[in-house]
Amino acid sequence: MWDLFPPSVILQRMSGNSTTPNSPTPPGQPPETLVNAIRKLVRPLVKLLLSFQITYPYLINLLKTVYVEVAETEFPVAGKRPSDSRITLLTGVHRKDVKRLRSEHTDNAPLSRTVSTGAQMIGHWMGDARFCDSEGHPLPLPLAATGEEPSFEELVERVCRKDIRPRVILDEWLRLGVATLDETDKVILDTGAFTPHLGFDEKAFFFGKSLHDHISAGTHNLLNRKPPMMDRTVYYDQLSEASVEELQALAEQLGMQALIAVNQRALALQQRDKASHVTNSTKSHRSYRMNFGIFHYNDLQEDQVKDPDHG
Repeated sequence: MWDLFPPSVILQRMSGNSTTPNSPTPPGQPPETLVNAIRKLVRPLVKLLLSFQITYPYLINLLKTVYVEVAETEFPVAGKRPSDSRITLLTGVHRKDVKRLRSEHTDNAPLSRTVSTGAQMIGHWMGDARFCDSEGHPLPLPLAATGEEPSFEELVERVCRKDIRPRVILDEWLRLGVATLDETDKVILDTGAFTPHLGFDEKAFFFGKSLHDHISAGTHNLLNRKPPMMDRTVYYDQLSEASVEELQALAEQLGMQALIAVNQRALALQQRDKASHVTNSTKSHRSYRMNFGIFHYNDLQEDQVKDPDHG
C-alpha cells in the first residue's frame, strides 16, 4: 500500500475540506474516526506507562494539569485569559481543580545541560565543513588542538566557550556510546547516535520532543490549517522477514542522508541569522524553531522481542 500523498491529499482523506468529519456525527459526540485514531495512538503510550509503573490514577492527575494548561493557553476568548468556569466548560475538569491547578506553577523540568550541549555539538560536528571530510562525514578528531587541525577541544569551545572541559564531555560520551576512541586516540562520532544508546534521560527527552512535534503537525493538518505541514509515510504489509530487514536498512541509510543534509543547511542558516541579528540589532527580532524527522517502524522487531527464539 502506497501512502506517500501530498499534504493536501492527506488532509482531504483525513477531514475533507474542513474540520467537519465526512460522516455525520451526533451532536456532542466526537468523530468516531478520530476516537479510533486516538485509541490506536495511545496504545503504545500505555504500554510504555505500564512498563514504568505509571498507573491510570497517576495519568489522570497528569492529564488534568495538561487539559487546564492547554485550555488556558490555546483557547482564549477575544485575546483574554479564560475564566475558571470557561475552562471547566471546555475540559470537564471540576472548577475547584481548575482553580487549584491554575494557581500552581508546573514548570517543565529544564533541559539538562548535558543533553543540550551534546545535541549542539553533534549538530556542529555533522554540519560544519571544518569538522567534516570532503563527502560530508564527521572527521575523527584529536582531543587537544595541534596546529591548524580541527580538534575535539575546538568543537567543545564552539558550543560551550570555556565553560566545560572537553575531557568531561568526552568521558560522558564514551559512557553513553555517542563516541569511541580509535587506535590513535582520536575521537570517533557514532553517526547513528543522535540519541545516546545508554542515556535514558537523553532518550526520554528526545522521545517527548519528537513525538510532541509529530503529533502537533498531524493536529495542524486535521484542523485544516494552512499551509498544511508535511506528514508522509510509505506503508506496505504482507512482507517477508527478509524484505522488512532490507527495507529497514534502506530506510536508515536514506533517512540519515536526509537528516545530515537538513542539519548542514540548518546550521548554516542559523549562523547566518545570528550574524544578521547582530548587524541589525535595532530591528525587532523573532526566532522560530523547526523539527524534521523520518521514522521507520516494523512489527518484525516487536515480534522478536515477544519471542526471542524467533528466526
